[in-house]
Amino acid sequence: MAIPDYVRRLRLRVGHDLLWLPGATAVVLRGDEVLLVRRSDNGQWSPVTGIVDPGEHPARAAVREVMEETGVTCDVDALVWVNVTEPRVHANGDLAQYLDHTFRCRYVEGQAHVADDESSDVAWFPIDGLPEMPADLRERISVAVEHAGAVRL
Repeated sequence: MAIPDYVRRLRLRVGHDLLWLPGATAVVLRGDEVLLVRRSDNGQWSPVTGIVDPGEHPARAAVREVMEETGVTCDVDALVWVNVTEPRVHANGDLAQYLDHTFRCRYVEGQAHVADDESSDVAWFPIDGLPEMPADLRERISVAVEHAGAVRL
């Protein structure tokens, strides 16, 4: 997975120790379908996720990550959930925990395709026919699809 330059610089100082990082999840909907990527680091299907750059608004990060990873243009409809992930150990041994901002996004245009090395596949799936994926990622999709009213805290 691509590691932002600022995280690389932090890792030079803290090694593999726990980093607290802001993240964004984009649940991109097109009718009754959701855009998913198959992560190249672990082979799991997932909505598009990424790290928010310093000074970047999380909603802009979500839109940027979708374009970078899938070639799809989307608009953010709503922030639907702010959540803290469990700590995770990445394949390279780095430990991180994320303050995730999950956004419900609307497809605008573009042919979905693998656009960088962070994923090995990109596809639209029916919301009622999702592939196997970790429960926390499935929950982000559910929250985005069912969203109405205030942000889930």
